[in-house]
Amino acid sequence: MLERITGMLALIGVLSLFCQWLGWRLRLPAILPLLLCGLLLGPGFGVLDPDTLFGDLLFPIISLGVAVILFEGALTLNFKEIKDHGRMVTHLITIGTLLTWGCATVASHYLLAFDWSLALLFGALVVVTGPTVIVPMLRSVRPKSQLASILRWEGIVIDPIGALLAVLVFEFISVAAAPASHVLSALGSMLSLGIGLGALAGYLLGQVLRHNLLPHYLRNTAVLTLMLGVFVGSNLLQEESGLLSVTLMGVWLANMRGVDIADILEFKETLTVLLISALFILLAARLDSGALMSLGWGGLGVLAVIMLLARPLSVWCSGIGTSLSAADKWFLSWVAPRGIVAAAVSSLFAIKLEALAIAGSELIVPLVFLVIIGTVVIQSLTAGRWAGFLGVEAGSAQGLLIFGASKFCRELAKVLQANGIKVILSDSNWDNIRLARMDNIPVYFGNPASEHAETYLDLTGIGRVLIMSPYRQLNPLVNFHYQDMLGSTKVFGLNNIDPGSARHQLSEAYLKRLCLFGEAVSYAKLASLMAKGAVIKSTHLTESFGFNDFKQRYGEGALPLIYLKDNKLVVVTANEALPLPDDIELISLITVEALQEAREQALLQQQAQQQAQQQVQQQEAEVAAGAEATT
Repeated sequence: MLERITGMLALIGVLSLFCQWLGWRLRLPAILPLLLCGLLLGPGFGVLDPDTLFGDLLFPIISLGVAVILFEGALTLNFKEIKDHGRMVTHLITIGTLLTWGCATVASHYLLAFDWSLALLFGALVVVTGPTVIVPMLRSVRPKSQLASILRWEGIVIDPIGALLAVLVFEFISVAAAPASHVLSALGSMLSLGIGLGALAGYLLGQVLRHNLLPHYLRNTAVLTLMLGVFVGSNLLQEESGLLSVTLMGVWLANMRGVDIADILEFKETLTVLLISALFILLAARLDSGALMSLGWGGLGVLAVIMLLARPLSVWCSGIGTSLSAADKWFLSWVAPRGIVAAAVSSLFAIKLEALAIAGSELIVPLVFLVIIGTVVIQSLTAGRWAGFLGVEAGSAQGLLIFGASKFCRELAKVLQANGIKVILSDSNWDNIRLARMDNIPVYFGNPASEHAETYLDLTGIGRVLIMSPYRQLNPLVNFHYQDMLGSTKVFGLNNIDPGSARHQLSEAYLKRLCLFGEAVSYAKLASLMAKGAVIKSTHLTESFGFNDFKQRYGEGALPLIYLKDNKLVVVTANEALPLPDDIELISLITVEALQEAREQALLQQQAQQQAQQQVQQQEAEVAAGAEATT
């Protein structure tokens, strides 16, 4: 038996990794292959029966997994970011949430005869979308930047809000179903303990992190352990209050000033990927195919109400007073896939509701999974065509993500922005990021190939990546990450390889991309030129003043970087054929000596023109004087 449990755990781990890879490779939400894998292992072939395999341990496993997922989601709920992302996002997570909750509640009550309390719980479970399903869909659909930003931030922010709403509804149901006579008193004590303990734990942990009372290597482990301790302790003090406590604990940490949770959040996200994958396979394997089929037309009716009534109603009501067009609102009305939070929380609550003998609780999980399957599959297959029909697809992505925020990168970004090109600078050096922000350049602080960047780095409109950082160990990682995402021809790096280094240890595919701005151009060379006063200049080349004239003016002191032609951006590399075409906007780095020489040449040309003009005027005066003498 022990060997079987060990083998199944290993199998779930391997399949989880494979499903995540498959979702990434196919540019689809990983929830689809995970769901299919779980259904095949469980109801399909009967290989995996979580209840038999884990027995009494199943509930603690699911319970702790959901606690980690909710805590990680709550860490992303920064109230300042809600304000910073526009009225539409704020309306969707408030007005839209209430409308979706109401529509789903009414639909499940009348179409499936759910009790009102159970219907309210189901409605709360399906208000969430989530970045794990939204972000992969946006990559394949590529709508306009504004629409992509709205959907991304709605998914990020509504995850913890929806989960908190579901927890509150469940707290009410669990207390109301108990034989206690003082329901409101019991509910009040549960909410008081959950909110109070969560806020207190968040504050105390924030103080520990703020004053660096833990060594760096223990920070992530300590936060995870303390969070689980708060979850278990809260449940011991007041049954069912643990989820509320850890959710409030995460929200408090996310909004506490002076507490840096970036590395904690990245660790939690890495852990959550594993938990989400394994948990979703287990949950899908527990799904009763008979119960799913028993939903019949009523279940499909609920799905139709959520997709065709609740979502459009919430979008159009939320869009009142915004600048969104009708096409924008119709697109947003169609894209709202449900994800892992709904599946995990519903499965946990279903187990608890069955223990409380709540009628109809056995249908909660199949119905939530039906909504997940329906929204993810249907919208993944149709969102691209719908965006094309409405005309809300983004044009050719001409923007740049630059890894590195040195002075050269900042100056290049400013010139590109002046020419209407979207630029994002990413760096793990806070001083560079701070200086870039002072120049009003969009930035991402951290590793752009991290899990955190997967969710929070808005790549809408970004078509190429330039790697210009001094971090030699991190550069290849970023290079390969974005080659996989955008294609090998869209990523370029500087040639920072030392001539004496072991080049054979680096792959040929990587070395071929180290051609940015020319064969011998390195980070050190660019930094040295900028330190000596070189400037980045934009020059319009025409038929009368072409590239050869440009080279004649500046000589070898000009390094072409990028040019714009017909609203398209072209990065100059060692593979770029010279001379460059005419009628372009050329962005180049020009040394101080070349600028000085060009100024001297211009001054000499101006003096020569003045002398020539004076000679012409003198000749004309002499001719006029001779003509007057003749008469």
